[in-house]
Amino acid sequence: MTPTDLASLEAIIQRHGPQATELLQILRQIQARFRCISRDAMRVVADALAVPLTQVQSVTEFYTFLTTEPAGQFDIRLSDSITDHMLGSRELAGYFCQRLAVRPGQTRADGAVSFSFTSCTGMCDQGPAALVNGLALTRLDRGRIDQIATLIDAGTPLERWPVDLFQVDDNIHRSSLLLDGHIEPGSAIQRVFQQGREALFDTLDQSGLRGRGGAGFKTAAKWRYCYEGQEGAIPGDPAVKRFVVCNADEGEPGTFKDRVLLQRQANEVFEGMTVCAALVGAQQGFLYLRGEYLHLHEPLQRVLEERRQRGLLGRNILGHQGFDFDIRIHLGAGAYICGEESALIESLEGKRGNPRNRPPYPVTHGYLGQPTVVNNVETFAAAARIALHGGAWFAAEGTGKSTGTKILSLSGDCARPGIYEYPFGTAITRILEDCGAKDVFGVQIGGPSGTFISTNEFDRKLAFEDLATGGSFIVFNHTRDVLEIARNFTHFFAHESCGFCTPCRVGTALLRNMLDKICQGHGTPHDLVELTHMARLVKTTSHCGLGQTAANPILGTLERYPDLYQERLKAISFEPGFDLDGALEISRRLTGRDDAHAHLEQAG
Repeated sequence: MTPTDLASLEAIIQRHGPQATELLQILRQIQARFRCISRDAMRVVADALAVPLTQVQSVTEFYTFLTTEPAGQFDIRLSDSITDHMLGSRELAGYFCQRLAVRPGQTRADGAVSFSFTSCTGMCDQGPAALVNGLALTRLDRGRIDQIATLIDAGTPLERWPVDLFQVDDNIHRSSLLLDGHIEPGSAIQRVFQQGREALFDTLDQSGLRGRGGAGFKTAAKWRYCYEGQEGAIPGDPAVKRFVVCNADEGEPGTFKDRVLLQRQANEVFEGMTVCAALVGAQQGFLYLRGEYLHLHEPLQRVLEERRQRGLLGRNILGHQGFDFDIRIHLGAGAYICGEESALIESLEGKRGNPRNRPPYPVTHGYLGQPTVVNNVETFAAAARIALHGGAWFAAEGTGKSTGTKILSLSGDCARPGIYEYPFGTAITRILEDCGAKDVFGVQIGGPSGTFISTNEFDRKLAFEDLATGGSFIVFNHTRDVLEIARNFTHFFAHESCGFCTPCRVGTALLRNMLDKICQGHGTPHDLVELTHMARLVKTTSHCGLGQTAANPILGTLERYPDLYQERLKAISFEPGFDLDGALEISRRLTGRDDAHAHLEQAG
């Protein structure tokens, strides 16, 4: 490491502050500056933050956007989401690599470009999509790829690339309570002081607002519990630090509604977080922004600064003595598991995003072990409008158990992909009609971890009591192969498993391998039995929600389309899952032998 490199590295550390909680943010900056995290850089960071070198290495290896080997000056990551596959992304990947003279997973010899795949970019309504140095590239085709390859080969800096390559549209097709118009910044916060804490808690309770991430926990109950604390605690005790965290790590393939809310209504999201802070007594908030939304980072920072200038963040907000609250943005680095609230908190603390044991729950033992409210973007945006318009206004829409509206991210085989807001209780048939879906074979609701429904279920309702969802809604027509859909989702979970628990770490890999075998036409009835058994085992014994839902694509499609699985099976009793002779191919090439004695026969 040269003196100049060392000076740059120390400046990055100084900019963030030498606290262990800043480890991930520091590593992100080092990756951007040096294109990798070298062993020397790890040592400098470990010393500066007073953490073990093994912790720095462990965090570096956990997040997919961090590398220990140099990435290219232009690091291309093509989305591998099912929606991008449906738009021809795999064929485009081959063309991309041909034009760039690079192979997947490698950096070109001149160091100019590297190419790899990433799970999902959150651009499902305008794919095929990719990232270049973390920034979104949308609507890729051969023409755009030619344009990108020319820019890369010329060494043109990203800031001089045509802006249309990075254009990210909102694509709002239907709006209602949350997407119609805007609220005046500060107006919802004023209601807290006009009506008082208890009245606002009652308003939230009356609204029936439940967490919009999919789990559906009652927002008023969560916030009140954070304020009151456990039994025997003093409600609002100023000696207890409380935190408000907005989960903007929507990594579920097919979900992009939070991206739109942050792009057009960030003020309302921050307003909702500030209302929450006033109710629970928090002084610090965090927006955990998924790494794939790097393009939103600077605009969001500007919105925060504008709010500080207007007295809506910082000390004595709106002149109310003692109401001090500010918000910081924490960028993720490519880890789907960090959408799980306890894994997100671990990441906020600068660690690997491993889910915690629960109980205790974050609402009492969250960030730095303190009471912490974690809600997603849509929930905070809804809370701001409820504080302003009242609980009855919100509860007038929806059903008794699912009040208000839900914002959906629609993609796949439909004429009009994008954002749709519906009252809870809306039938799936209505949604399919509105988005222009024809000849529909099935719909994946809630992303890979959700529910796959077939044609005879389209009269079901969007509601917590029927089809709950965080917002993903992927449409498939009859040209699609249901086993390939399940296979894509199963590969996604195997890739995104954090490795914390054995059932998920090993089980998702086994599910992937078994489903691959069946999809390739080598499966037997015994394999199908074993696949079902393993899927149920992973579902019931995994530590967190990722493993507990990883088998859903297999179990859901098996239940609805058992005949399609049976059609793929071979009419033999057994086929080895491991090819012994194939495993010796490298040895044969190295020794130059290909005679009969260099081969093995494997009997069933």
